[in-house]
Amino acid sequence: MNKLFFLLFLLLFLNCSKNDDSSPNIPEPEAFTVPETKDIVMYEINIGSFSQVGNLNGITNRLDNIKALGINTIWLMPIHPIGSVNSFGSPYCIKDYRGVNPEIGSFENLKYLVDEAHERGIAVILDWVANHTAWDHAWITEHPDWYTQDGSGNIVHPQGTNWMDVADLNFSNTEMRLEMIAAMEFWITEAGIDGFRYDAADLVPFDFWQEAISTLETNTERDLIFLAEGTRNDHFAAGFQMNFSWDYYNAVKNVFTSNGNPSQLSTTNTNEYQVVPAGKKKLRFTTNHDLSNELTPIGVFGNKNAALAASVATIFMNGTPLIYSGQEVGVSNPSVYTSGLAINWSSNSDMLSAYTKMLQFYKNSEVAKNGTLAHFNTSDFIVFEKKLGNDKLLIIINSRSSEKTLTVPASLQGNWENALLNEPLTLNGSLQLNAHGYLILRK
Repeated sequence: MNKLFFLLFLLLFLNCSKNDDSSPNIPEPEAFTVPETKDIVMYEINIGSFSQVGNLNGITNRLDNIKALGINTIWLMPIHPIGSVNSFGSPYCIKDYRGVNPEIGSFENLKYLVDEAHERGIAVILDWVANHTAWDHAWITEHPDWYTQDGSGNIVHPQGTNWMDVADLNFSNTEMRLEMIAAMEFWITEAGIDGFRYDAADLVPFDFWQEAISTLETNTERDLIFLAEGTRNDHFAAGFQMNFSWDYYNAVKNVFTSNGNPSQLSTTNTNEYQVVPAGKKKLRFTTNHDLSNELTPIGVFGNKNAALAASVATIFMNGTPLIYSGQEVGVSNPSVYTSGLAINWSSNSDMLSAYTKMLQFYKNSEVAKNGTLAHFNTSDFIVFEKKLGNDKLLIIINSRSSEKTLTVPASLQGNWENALLNEPLTLNGSLQLNAHGYLILRK
């Protein structure tokens, strides 16, 4: 009888303990939320050069480094199998829109990368090549009418280009369009990716982009990121949140390398945003895979200090900042990206530190991302202030390769704080900055 009583008591005790509200609760993991357009800090990854192994796992292994840099969105260059007919090995020569290039890994590797990125608050977008396919894509033989043809019925490469390795798609064909959109949706629903960077977007009709973006947004409950590699004004009406800011890059390059007047930057910024709807952005960069295949920022701007100063002018002006893999450690040899070499992540630690400080500050500063601009440029200095509520941010950059003195406008004089060093700084009537020196000040 005593044994039966003991067992009943033990069961009652265990049941009470199970429902005891005072017992510790393990919090549910937070669901991943795609960054709002205004908050995106983007990082383009050249998969082959990103690690010694040159594959998707090599990216997953460095996600903590990417997060530490201040990045919340990564753009993967094309992951798909590469065609072999007429091909020179470009990843933009797509053989199968629903496949993963076995040289960089498997679908499972991609899914794991996306999951691990989400765990760290990082969105993942894929590079999508909608305008053309490889010559050995299955559509070539199965659906030749899905391609642009000449008067003799021969499929042609994209007209007006020298892209002989790819075949031009026919966007007058409804079936092709639907299959293309279905392939995009596959990666959203099956791999959990968060959107796309669309290659050569200027060459694809407006109504296709409108149809594709509308369909993808309707068929998923998650927010998605849509970036157009192009400059057409109608991209935003089609549904893109961002497109490329080539004019601003050219202005930055001219100021830093050809002694151009810094006022070009404010003029270009104003002109670009005259056609950008509220809440949408221009993607700003000092390099990307197209540029660094020929010259990296070190080669373009001449040295590390100049490359950093150009980045400050680009990151903080008024766009979505883009960093290209290896830029933060000062890759100087373009063949790193074109010859199967790997980025040396231990080089130029000073440059990595500088990029980390400025990007982390940018990411966490509302006035940096959303402040109202006022320009105070001189013949040598890029100077602009941003205001948001009671917060102020002041950017001062010597765009020249020698020490220069700035006459500080009266409205900017007074007490500030160096945002990267967390140290007070008082601006008086004049300020000297070394060659390509810069200050990021707040109050």
